[in-house]
Amino acid sequence: MLLTITTTARPATDLGFLLHKHPERVQEFGQSFGTATVFYPEAGDERCTAALVLEVDPIALVRSRGKGSPDFSLSQYVNDRPYAASSLLAVALADVFRTARAGRCRARPELPGTPLPLELRLPALPCRGGPGLARRLFEPLGWEVAAQPIVLDDGFPEWGESRYVRLTLSGSARLADALNHLYVLLPVLDDGKHYWIAPDEVDKLIRAGEGWLHGHPERGLITRRYLGRRSKLARTALARLAELGDETEEQLEPAVEEDAPADEPDAQEVAVRDAEAREGAGGGAPKGRSLSVRRREAVLAKLEQLGAASVIDLGCGQGELVGALLARPRFARVGGMDVSSMALTIAARKLRLDRMPDNRRARLTLFQGALTYTDKRLSGYDAAVLMEVIEHVDPPRLAALERVVFAHARPGHVLVTTPNIEHNVRYEFLTGLRHPDHRFEWTRAEFAAWATRVAGQYGYQVAFEPVGDDDPEVGPPTQMGVFTRDQRS
Repeated sequence: MLLTITTTARPATDLGFLLHKHPERVQEFGQSFGTATVFYPEAGDERCTAALVLEVDPIALVRSRGKGSPDFSLSQYVNDRPYAASSLLAVALADVFRTARAGRCRARPELPGTPLPLELRLPALPCRGGPGLARRLFEPLGWEVAAQPIVLDDGFPEWGESRYVRLTLSGSARLADALNHLYVLLPVLDDGKHYWIAPDEVDKLIRAGEGWLHGHPERGLITRRYLGRRSKLARTALARLAELGDETEEQLEPAVEEDAPADEPDAQEVAVRDAEAREGAGGGAPKGRSLSVRRREAVLAKLEQLGAASVIDLGCGQGELVGALLARPRFARVGGMDVSSMALTIAARKLRLDRMPDNRRARLTLFQGALTYTDKRLSGYDAAVLMEVIEHVDPPRLAALERVVFAHARPGHVLVTTPNIEHNVRYEFLTGLRHPDHRFEWTRAEFAAWATRVAGQYGYQVAFEPVGDDDPEVGPPTQMGVFTRDQRS
């Protein structure tokens, strides 16, 4: 990753004093996960730019997790470490510019307290929330924000935008404040860290946020994301922030609960999630059973009805279905695959693999993979589940997924669930798709047409079942296709 810091305060080369890095030297700083290099592309009296380049060594990234790490016990189950680029850059920034962040300059003690005209540039920055979230986080701090989304592939504009933005911050600020803003907010934008979040992260947040976090309108969102959505740590941090002003902890805390890992405006996905949580309140379903729970129960019931003894969850996420499968001894072999190593690591923690009894652990296989590439590890299961997965795949890549699952893996049964877009009118305030990462959502007719074509092409029969309350006008919130391989094929 690349970060540049530019000032036009004369003499601009005072930036070298503030950063404690001489403009005429190239300096390298070893990190446990790679190398950070500082150099000056330009250094004159009228304009000076310092660049921090972080080169990540994937081998060093893996080796840096020693036996003393809380996550070491997971390495035998999940062999890819979370690769949170913004978190890595924030750690490197904190190490390389430690003295500058603290606002100290022995040679020129008057400089750290002086606001400077600054321009901070990050040409490619993970931002789970898009340009709008970047503006919401930085503008209240006095920055002029330019955030342009980066497309997935210039050659395929129909694939849409990636989760990366090109970010430029302009304004007048003390350099120490600017660095601390970046240190806290880079991993917040990415919504992930590459290391275990321990209780001492609260102290780091409070120190780095001194003077600005308490009054930030998005302090709840910042606190929650920075602390990895660990509610106990977030409450502790908010309580300490409350001590800095007149607010009570209760006045600050709702901002945490309203945060959602979504694109702006966030409220839309929260509304959908709340509506789905209320799906169980009607139709005779017990109160408190959300749509996600009812969906998982419907899949489990169907797998038991089909008599499957071995099941693989394709796109297993954080392992909710995998855990439910393991809890039923009738499923003698359980697999979980996901493209996200972060999700797999979280799944491993939630499943408590390091403390799981040997007989249960022997039934489980977790691994990273992509559904658009053939993989022999997907074969040999009675049933495969694609639960709320296909809508996250770009339409041009669906054909590859079809071949991988139905032509190469060829389980006896395939269960596919996906949102029914017709039901979206029942969600108040929803103006688009249910989640910002959805590439499409299908009507019942569109899903039936796709499933029927796939079944006929690859030698399967398909039946359709509703999940959730089946609205007489717009159908159920979730639709499920149950594919059964033709015995003759």
